[in-house]
Amino acid sequence: MLERARALDAADPLGAYRERFTLPEGVIYLDGNSLGALPKATPARLAEVVQGQWGEGLIRSWNSADWIGMPQRVGAKIAPLIGVRPHEVIAADSTSVNLFKLIAAALALRPGRKVILSEPGNFPTDLYMIDGLEAQGLATRRLAPREALAEALDADVALLLLTHVHYKTGALHDMAALTRAAHDAGALVLWDLSHSAGALPVDLNACGADFAAGCGYKYLNGGPGAPAFAVVAERHHAALRQPLTGWMGHAAPFAFSDDYTPAEGMNRLLCGTPPILGLAALEVGVELVAEIGVDRLYAKSQKLSEFFRLCLSELGVDLDLVSPPDPARRGSQLS
Repeated sequence: MLERARALDAADPLGAYRERFTLPEGVIYLDGNSLGALPKATPARLAEVVQGQWGEGLIRSWNSADWIGMPQRVGAKIAPLIGVRPHEVIAADSTSVNLFKLIAAALALRPGRKVILSEPGNFPTDLYMIDGLEAQGLATRRLAPREALAEALDADVALLLLTHVHYKTGALHDMAALTRAAHDAGALVLWDLSHSAGALPVDLNACGADFAAGCGYKYLNGGPGAPAFAVVAERHHAALRQPLTGWMGHAAPFAFSDDYTPAEGMNRLLCGTPPILGLAALEVGVELVAEIGVDRLYAKSQKLSEFFRLCLSELGVDLDLVSPPDPARRGSQLS
């Protein structure tokens, strides 16, 4: 097995990228689905932003270094990784905050409907955000097993909220089929891509998805607590209303008006001042993932997981496989 592994490594077209990440000697890191490894280019990038742009440029860097445009710029670099256009995604806030904004926006787009449909065992923050809106009398939470989600879609459902790749099992939802079923029932769809973005090919627009959100610190290698991203299909931009009407989401934030007027497009999803250091680190990770190529990463992930299962079998290790046995039906993890 060891010789086979070495032969596979030697022939690996992505092998050279191992040197583009900082990993301790002798450590086999299997937690990229919780915190991505540090790209070697990130410390230098942060030093540039801290020492040069902040230290020397001071407040001028909002313009001279385009700090003010970082949410849009980083979002545009995430866009091709998840199958949307650059103006349909913005990097901001956390996944939890973005979920809250998008759930509330979806409810406003479906007046007369209050049900948010999800599944038991979805990542807790997704369900908790529904609970928060339910406590305000704005939503009703409904849960249905994975195999019964399509049947649970009725005229009361405003939004179907699902995590594309399950965080425990790695099981992959059929995004296109479930999005189509929701639309047939008159509902909107919000996909949590926290365990998908940067790990496997995603084509939100081809599937007709309405909304998506995801984090930057897992497969995008943006660092602990990296900014997240939010996606809204262009067809919803004009009518989109989100509840966290902070000053950066204003049409003219530096007019300092007492009254709120939402900005155009995805800019209205912004709330407060962008976290420049976090966005700078995230930008490095996103650029590196784009350079490697998500298709190639996913293909290697499938080969690695299947080789690992073969090793377990040959060693006689008796473990229950929680993930789907078909690698095409799971994300970039094996449980």
